[in-house]
Amino acid sequence: MVELSHESTVISLDGISLSFGGTRAVHDVSFYVNIGELFAVIGPNGAGKTSIFNCISGVYRPQKGSITFLGEELIGQSPEYIARIGVARMFQNIELFDNLTVVDNLMLGRTQHLAYSVLSALVYSPKTRRQETANREVVEGLIDFLDLEAYRAFPVGMLPYGAKKRVEFGRALAMDPKLLLLDEPVAGMNVEETEDMARFILDVRAEMGISMILVEHDMGLVMDLADRILVLDFGERIALGTPAEVQGDPKVIRAYLGEDLSETTKELT
Repeated sequence: MVELSHESTVISLDGISLSFGGTRAVHDVSFYVNIGELFAVIGPNGAGKTSIFNCISGVYRPQKGSITFLGEELIGQSPEYIARIGVARMFQNIELFDNLTVVDNLMLGRTQHLAYSVLSALVYSPKTRRQETANREVVEGLIDFLDLEAYRAFPVGMLPYGAKKRVEFGRALAMDPKLLLLDEPVAGMNVEETEDMARFILDVRAEMGISMILVEHDMGLVMDLADRILVLDFGERIALGTPAEVQGDPKVIRAYLGEDLSETTKELT
């Protein structure tokens, strides 16, 4: 596969290696994600998928390699800084404030866009009002986009699971990211909720043009949505290509269900 130029790439990982003591989590993994691409990372449990996300978002610092986001090196930067320059994350485990409303949880995603002082907030100055109004307009747009109008004033703790996942998705979108990390966005969802989330993900790409990296165990969803797929096993890259290319790769088939290639092929398709 021909590597694309830097100008068409939102993030590039080059030779990333991460270990915890004697345990190797990620070893010499390289890949890039194009601007506007929906890129997926899959692999069996313990393959290193979440470790990759934690390296990108600054939670872990790999011992070797480079992570370049829009021309800027991320290794050594704090998670707060990485979020501020345009990398947002939707977590597998819902990380919302149950006692706050949907609107308030989404407004938290706009925090990094506030540029007024504590004093300005206390007196509710014209500058504060203008920024609050602008951020509220963004949140209202996301409520409409994610079909959350019926829940807008409810404490998040009262919402059904699928709606909570949409709020988690919306809070990440509220940050206006250039790259969105989706960590198992349909985990625990039923079929209808999964279909809804898939539609929202496709709408985000089509209407907002946000680049996304998807980690997910639902192979049907991955094969339907992803432009390209990276497959990890025991922390190493074993395949990278289109869904069709990955499905037919014997190394991928073995990694999932061992040597019975015919049965595993059925599973991946």
